[in-house]
Amino acid sequence: MSAAGFVLAINVFVAALFAAAFAVVAWRTRTVIGARWLSLAYGMGIINAVLEFALPAQADPRWMSLAVFTVPLLGFAACIAGLARHYGVAPPWRAIAGLLAVSVPANIAIESQSSSSFVHAAIYQAPYFFGHMLAAAVLLRSRRRLDALDITLLVFLLFSSLQYVAKPLLVAGLGAVSAQDYLQSAYGAYSQVLIAFLLITNGVLMLLVFVRDALAELTRRSQTDTLSGLLNRGGFDDLAEKMLASALRDGVPATMVVADLDHFKAINDNYGHAAGDRVIAAFGQVLSAIAEPRTIVGRLGGEEFAAFIPGSNPATARLYAEGVRSGFSGLSIAQLGPDRRVSASFGVAQLRAGDGLSDLLRRADAALYEAKKSGRDRVCIAEPDIPAPLTAPMAGERRQGSRQPQA
Repeated sequence: MSAAGFVLAINVFVAALFAAAFAVVAWRTRTVIGARWLSLAYGMGIINAVLEFALPAQADPRWMSLAVFTVPLLGFAACIAGLARHYGVAPPWRAIAGLLAVSVPANIAIESQSSSSFVHAAIYQAPYFFGHMLAAAVLLRSRRRLDALDITLLVFLLFSSLQYVAKPLLVAGLGAVSAQDYLQSAYGAYSQVLIAFLLITNGVLMLLVFVRDALAELTRRSQTDTLSGLLNRGGFDDLAEKMLASALRDGVPATMVVADLDHFKAINDNYGHAAGDRVIAAFGQVLSAIAEPRTIVGRLGGEEFAAFIPGSNPATARLYAEGVRSGFSGLSIAQLGPDRRVSASFGVAQLRAGDGLSDLLRRADAALYEAKKSGRDRVCIAEPDIPAPLTAPMAGERRQGSRQPQA
């Protein structure tokens, strides 16, 4: 076996590994849609390698040569679509279709020309160059914030495109060969080695991006309360503690809003748990709809919720709580009938120097108790010099599952 043939055989194995890896990611995390396209793209790479091996045995290589040109181009089109799906960008189908519509007839047109021509080589390689440019454009169009891994992938996509600029120069230096003699040539060996390097590098980077985001999605699911759609207690504590520490370190004000549904036990007793679940879901929707993007909103358990608002003072936090209170009390829950209205009570506390998350929650909880004691369906702000009432259950006790709902 020639050197080029040996490297091509390695590339088949590499492409099969990546096709399987992306297929596993797509299977394990169904929301990572782009992984299916990447698996297809590397599967096309396997087909291309088989065609490369079969080409020398063809008496008339023209149609096989066209397939060797077209199949990897289709594979890269699938790669572009996969990246677009993953980065939340509409796949550039028109650009891809236009690239295929121009490049395939152009390749047929140059088939009769000498492969030693620089123009022939440039026309042959140009579609792959523009394909890489399309892939890079997908990342640049993404609305998500690109981190170091995304930027590294972008750089290597741009670097990969340069090989298709260099190959016509390589043809001029080494001398071109016919399609049937490609695997026996020095040009074929250099070309396959370069392809192997870029195939592995870009494949590993794309796989790392997909695995990173798949793990992030699994983490998000594990931190999400399925009923309300908000963060669950673990997710809320984790994010709120980080934001609280950042606020204290940077000297940024912050507030905590704690909310509890009024007469929730009566709703469950009189209308059933399905109706209670609908009330919780509706309240979660109002909480998240009114919150600013930086606000961390979660369901602490049962009918109790919390929102940590960085960069806010008690006045702005009260405005948020009043907005939620008003919006929620104006809802009509179908399961409760037209005459039954729902309401919630709120407590607000401001972050102090030296506070931990439990301290802030305790003071907000004390203000919530005052709102309940004062008639419910209202917002109370914690006073700096008022401790939690002795008759009020502590925040930690209420959130351990042993508490009685605040009626």
